[in-house]
Amino acid sequence: MARRGSRRAASEAQRRRQSGKAKHAASGWRLWLRRVFLWGGGAAVLGVIFVALAVLFAARSLPSYASLKASQPGQTIVVRARDGTELVELGPSYGKWLDSSQIPQVMKDAMVSVEDRRFYSHPGVDPIGLMRAVYVWITGERRLQATSTLTQQLARNLFLNSNRSFDRKAREIILAMALETKFSKQQILELYLNKVYFGGGAYGVDSASRKFFSHDATDLSTAEAAIIAGLVKAPSRYSPTADIDAAVGRANVVLRLMREQGRISASEAAVDPSAVKLKKDASQNSVRYFTDWALPQLEILLPETFEPIEVWTTLDVGMQQAAATAIKSNVPGGAQGALVSMDRDGAILAMVGGTDYVTTNYNRATDAVRQPGSAWKLFVYLAALEAGYTPDDRVKDVPVTIDGWSPRNDGRSYAGEIDVRTAFAYSKNTVAAQLGNEVGFGTVASMARRFGITTPISTYPAMVLGTSEVRVIDLTRAFAEVGAGGMSLEPFGIVKVTTTAGDVLYQHEQARSTRLVPDYVAAGMTDLLQTAVSTGTGRAAQIGRPVAGKTGTTSSSKDGWFLGFSSGITTGVWMGRDDAKPVSGLHGGTAPARAFAAYMKYAVKDRPVEAFDTDLKLPDWQLEPDEEYLFGGNPDDYYYIDEQGNLVEPSRPGPGQSQPPDPFPVEGEQVPGVPARRPGPPDEATQAASDDFLDRATGVRPPSPPAVPRPRQTAVPPSAAPAQRPPGN
Repeated sequence: MARRGSRRAASEAQRRRQSGKAKHAASGWRLWLRRVFLWGGGAAVLGVIFVALAVLFAARSLPSYASLKASQPGQTIVVRARDGTELVELGPSYGKWLDSSQIPQVMKDAMVSVEDRRFYSHPGVDPIGLMRAVYVWITGERRLQATSTLTQQLARNLFLNSNRSFDRKAREIILAMALETKFSKQQILELYLNKVYFGGGAYGVDSASRKFFSHDATDLSTAEAAIIAGLVKAPSRYSPTADIDAAVGRANVVLRLMREQGRISASEAAVDPSAVKLKKDASQNSVRYFTDWALPQLEILLPETFEPIEVWTTLDVGMQQAAATAIKSNVPGGAQGALVSMDRDGAILAMVGGTDYVTTNYNRATDAVRQPGSAWKLFVYLAALEAGYTPDDRVKDVPVTIDGWSPRNDGRSYAGEIDVRTAFAYSKNTVAAQLGNEVGFGTVASMARRFGITTPISTYPAMVLGTSEVRVIDLTRAFAEVGAGGMSLEPFGIVKVTTTAGDVLYQHEQARSTRLVPDYVAAGMTDLLQTAVSTGTGRAAQIGRPVAGKTGTTSSSKDGWFLGFSSGITTGVWMGRDDAKPVSGLHGGTAPARAFAAYMKYAVKDRPVEAFDTDLKLPDWQLEPDEEYLFGGNPDDYYYIDEQGNLVEPSRPGPGQSQPPDPFPVEGEQVPGVPARRPGPPDEATQAASDDFLDRATGVRPPSPPAVPRPRQTAVPPSAAPAQRPPGN
């Protein structure tokens, strides 16, 4: 009995201890909760006081309403053609300032419905929208997203940038509440509707109405107001001039929200935004390809300025229209086209980057890289002419194999022995391959670099047929430099930049020109290019006056080119599909050449007819006998440098062979063809080499060209050719 009593007492004591611990734990939990509440409440009060002080301070610092009305964001740029004609106005465009009473109520309702349905009840920040955004974030969204109120958007547009940061958002909230403190809802909505950006450079509802509907905003219909209100979320995506379907779809969303919020009736919500008559946007044409290329250069040409400016360009309005028409009229169905036209000083006269800028603003004239096909032979033949070839030299159009590669002519026909002029005119691939192999594929690549090709260049044998991709503007520049007699050109599109008051901020200065190849090389190349148009593959490019040019077609007719010059104007044309799929019937000598001719007939109509200078005034080293003729014998008999740069002695004569004459004989010994040394006084050292040799060695007379390696080629029968269609002309 005693033992059971003691056990009960111990158990009771243990229960009391556990109960005490539970009570202590409960009181500790309540204590911490009380502390969190007190400290949190205190922090909240301090936060409210801080925000209130910040809002009051910001409100006192805000500009007056009149100052906010007068401020204009952005910079207006007026682009003019070479004759002063206004091409396009870019940057912000401001319509007439409309007071709140002048803005149609349907415009106000549309904007409030789609952007801030509780605009008239919140203090600048929407607590309900903010809590909903936090809830969505907590329940699964990765990023906290909150829709800004109209007042917040106005604060951001007036005072801040669009950076996504906590600091910027906090400033935006403070400024929005400050605006609500200082101005009425009516004033805030008036500021917003007159300053918000609607796309296409239009700021404010009046500017947007004039841009899209050709009338001011006081006459906006319900459907027009819905289209404009829908633009704020994404001006470029929902612009009616860029994507009418997207604009109509967004406008229908606005009308539905207006109906749900009771701001319009069911009958008004049933209007058809697609029936709205849109203004034809004259700025969205081929001119924009040119302005997209030229205007970014202002960042380099001008010091930082925010005042309105006028940019005077090199573009010729008539030539631009002719170029756009020539491309659209000749480009094959489903394909795209590009054109660049350049004056003799490098000024861009016309530029077309595609068939329709509204459909696609991708500039194929300056940004796309495509294989040039046989148009690349310009650099092959330039290298050959510089190495000593002339248009009249004889070459062989026969099947060849170079390092395992066997080029084939278009049509698989071979003419045998012909001259260089004929080989170029008929774009003989086998001859181009032999010439490239003889002068060196690296030499051809260097020639292309010399003439302004900036894209990667392959040095494999097939590179002579145009496998390395180029830009239209770069290849056009190369042809223009040949037309300029081998002198360098720098393409440019901006002549001068002025303020609206006429003060000159920038004036173009002609870049210093350097000689790329000797004038006789440029003359020989012009001879070849002229023959290609008069009798060769480019006959469709004839315009009734001298034209020099070259066709280019890649395998399977994926690309077609024609580039040429006449009367000081050089024009390059490319056609093909953006996805690089074959285009049936596309050859450089067909659609591209016809587009070239159609444009050039207009471009040169007011210019005098100019004959090409193809007179080959060859240098002395090409007119005089070479060393082999001077010294006699075989060049292998003399000292030479091998491919590793080592000096190799001449081979010694074998039995029955005579010793070859010494090119530098001892005094008194005469070698046929070499002038004898003039003896000097006995006490004076005699001259070690002939005057002729010293003249050439010291530069008085140009040196003879270095010997080029013989082609590594073997003749193969036509039947051995692989079944592969070569690039065309």
